[in-house]
Amino acid sequence: MKLIQANGVPESLARVDQPEAAPVRVGVVQHEWVDDPDALVETLRDGIRTAAGAGASIVFLPELTLSRYPADTLPEGTPSATAEDLETGPTVTFARAAARDFGVHVHASLYERADEGDGLGFNTAVVVAPSGDVVARTRKTHIPVTAGYYEDKYFRPGPPDDAYPVVALEDPSLKLGLPTCWDEWFPEVARLYSLGGAEVLCYPTAIGSEPDHPDFDTQPLWQQVIVGNGIANGLFMVVPNRFGTEGLITFYGSSFVSDPYGRVLVQAPRDEAAVLVADLDLAQRRDWLELFPFLATRRPDSYAALTAPVRDEHRRGVTQ
Repeated sequence: MKLIQANGVPESLARVDQPEAAPVRVGVVQHEWVDDPDALVETLRDGIRTAAGAGASIVFLPELTLSRYPADTLPEGTPSATAEDLETGPTVTFARAAARDFGVHVHASLYERADEGDGLGFNTAVVVAPSGDVVARTRKTHIPVTAGYYEDKYFRPGPPDDAYPVVALEDPSLKLGLPTCWDEWFPEVARLYSLGGAEVLCYPTAIGSEPDHPDFDTQPLWQQVIVGNGIANGLFMVVPNRFGTEGLITFYGSSFVSDPYGRVLVQAPRDEAAVLVADLDLAQRRDWLELFPFLATRRPDSYAALTAPVRDEHRRGVTQ
């Protein structure tokens, strides 16, 4: 698999004090889904092996890592029939084996079985340690309802209590948040993770063409909003996407890693498998937020409208 490495660690432009810790090296795997489970697993293992061989201590994989993207069409029958058990299903089983074999933390994403009688499950991100332990789990909070992305017919939103947990890993030493795909469009998500002390957000993603608007390429908007949310919150953004065509969607790859200054450290092509590796100087978060103290100068007393119920005029398909 093609390896693309960042060109060193860019200068921290707002630095005053030298960092106490060395940069953390992360890996990202961009892949295409194929209808051959063994071949798909071998491709992903090759990507993780390549990232680990380049020195990455944690490797991030795209949304619904082992699955065909299901939501390009409306479901037939019970959607959650294709969901899997978190602990014993194929995704965590695969991640455990890869984490142990290559001595790295492995992030993956799955359709988690949690049927409450509505035929839905959760879209869940996990991190598995080299020990095989699941050390993080976060369920996707915001669910798209657009043409070609009918996820509300497959996934239940994650529960609102503790929706944005920050996981403190020890080796590698970093504070990590695990929102998923559609969550990336909401500035509230990045802000809440930043308030919780996160240094790095990973957005496992499955995004591409718009079936109702085939000439509208949303890739630049997708990237800009994620990078901008990183700037506004002092966060590194790690964004693994898939590529290739599945049903109505052609996914646009373009996986990337950005820093709190809005610099894209490394990026994948739109249409081929790739492994990205970058060093994250986590002290850049402190440097930037000391120069531009967004968290300290907030006005939460003026934000009540953000927590009010969604109004009818903002709902899709409601006549004004």
